[in-house]
Amino acid sequence: MRSRILLGAGLALVASIGWTAAAARNIAGEMEVRARHFLASLDADQKARTLIGFGEEERLNWHFIPRERMGLPYGDFTPAQRRLADLLLASGLSHEGISKSLGIIFLEQILYEREGRAIRDADRYHVTVFDEPTDSGAWGWRFEGHHLSLNFTLQDGEVIATSPAFMGTNPAIAGEGRYEGVEVLAEEQNLGRELLSLFDGTAREDVVFDAEAPRDILTGSTRVAEAGEPLGVAFSDMTGAQRDKLLELLRVYTGRLRPELAEAEFAEVEAAGLDSIHFAWAGSAEPGEPHYYRIHGPTFLIEYDNTQNDANHIHSVWRDLTGDFGRDLLAEHYAASHSHTGAHRAGRE
Repeated sequence: MRSRILLGAGLALVASIGWTAAAARNIAGEMEVRARHFLASLDADQKARTLIGFGEEERLNWHFIPRERMGLPYGDFTPAQRRLADLLLASGLSHEGISKSLGIIFLEQILYEREGRAIRDADRYHVTVFDEPTDSGAWGWRFEGHHLSLNFTLQDGEVIATSPAFMGTNPAIAGEGRYEGVEVLAEEQNLGRELLSLFDGTAREDVVFDAEAPRDILTGSTRVAEAGEPLGVAFSDMTGAQRDKLLELLRVYTGRLRPELAEAEFAEVEAAGLDSIHFAWAGSAEPGEPHYYRIHGPTFLIEYDNTQNDANHIHSVWRDLTGDFGRDLLAEHYAASHSHTGAHRAGRE
């Protein structure tokens, strides 16, 4: 997700929702301070593992599977460093976003107790900072591990990108043991099914594009999301109840961000045209059976699937179709600057 906060149309959008560019800069400033405090707490070896050049390919090397990662994992932090990393995470997320992130991390404990494999480890969530935090250049940070990838990009004291943003859960609903009933992404699942239930007759036939759900989100962990042609039913063709439910579901995804960023993101979605947003479904409508949905607008794509592990394993993602990782905004900035440094960095994106 992205907040174009100080660029032309972005200023008009910000004004329209009643908060200022100064408030937006405060968010970036908070991220900068918290990232600096976190980096200052690291010893030389830890910092070398955590701080990576902004222009390096690693910044775009995101994924949501359990794998080896660059950056520093929670398991290598001191208690004080953990708290500073927590504060950095909180600088970009809402209460709901933090709650869901911590819930996703906790689910690794459930998997460990079920499987006993070392790869299931709640301390294998990594923090990576891309270049020294600054208010006069480009830098970014990532919080990532199994089923969680949060990517923030900043330029000249502004948050210009908050995507790709991935959240997943396994199990989607804990069905046994002492954690029975734990469900982290309930809204994403339940509201999607509620929206589908509002379609019937030919409209239902239009919204369900395939009787079988794809095995996973179609964009995977690509660096550039290829959304394809819109599928399903357009917002302009929906009833009032369908529109209201779609907007409620859309706000669940934007609402993972702290409120200022979420409102800016939603304003951009509105400015690009609500009527062009499409909702589409694949698979079964019955609880406990494989299903998938997507919400596709001119500037964004949401994908959600629950197909693996007997349809008890959720993947969900927000992709910015105009530039994950701030790609297009950075290119515009470097092209406008005509600087040697800017040209060099843009060439490495």
